[in-house]
Amino acid sequence: MVFTGLRNERWPVRLFGLVSADHFRRSHWFPFTTHGGHISTEPRINDRIRVPEVRLVGPAGEQVGIVKIEMALQLAREAELDLVEVAPMARPPVAKLMDYGKFKYENAQKARESRRHQTNTVIKEMKLRPKIDIHDYETKKGHVVRFLKAGDKVKITIMFRGREQSRPELGYNLLKKLAEDVDEFGFVESSPKQDGRNMLMVLGPHKKKVEARADVRAERDRRAAERRADADAERTEAAASRAKAAAEPVVKKRRGPADNLDPDLDLN
Repeated sequence: MVFTGLRNERWPVRLFGLVSADHFRRSHWFPFTTHGGHISTEPRINDRIRVPEVRLVGPAGEQVGIVKIEMALQLAREAELDLVEVAPMARPPVAKLMDYGKFKYENAQKARESRRHQTNTVIKEMKLRPKIDIHDYETKKGHVVRFLKAGDKVKITIMFRGREQSRPELGYNLLKKLAEDVDEFGFVESSPKQDGRNMLMVLGPHKKKVEARADVRAERDRRAAERRADADAERTEAAASRAKAAAEPVVKKRRGPADNLDPDLDLN
């Protein structure tokens, strides 16, 4: 008799009697049966700590000593704290009295702050031709300055075509001129070098990514403060104008005989 198991494999199994496939899968005969579930990375707390005794640490870090698990749980309940297993591989395991919810929140805040200050190195690329027009050069230089001010590296590529390959000094002079023009915002990290038809140079920013972001954030906040100040000044001026207009007496115009005439009437 042939049994077709999981994974589309045919198993030559001799079965004595009527045995269902589910029963066969649940039995120890089936080699692909796995026991257990997801391994939790969270520390064990309170009643989940299954050891007879622990080395107890107080809320302020003081050493209490080795105590029975029942006594440690009782101390945790009396202090309205959690008993957290901080070193499960120690003998005996080390447990600490703490507010576990607050502990998790502070760790999440620290992790978020560390990710915020991580510096991801980004290399931008700008391609130029040896005989680039002056207006195109100014536009490309503006992009390079913007990248450097943002804290990113910039790879400058000079592309040679045809007979331009016999004049590498054109690309070298162009790269040298660009490096001098953006010297305020970056420096030459990798000197110009020939790579086939291209000539490459890498510019690095003077400021790190974090500092550049801080400067951009400060500049954005400054502009927002100026806009708010201008809006407040306009509202104050408008309120003063309305108050002045309300304070002035209303002068009624005296009506004369001419006011009753037809405006379309020609008096000449």
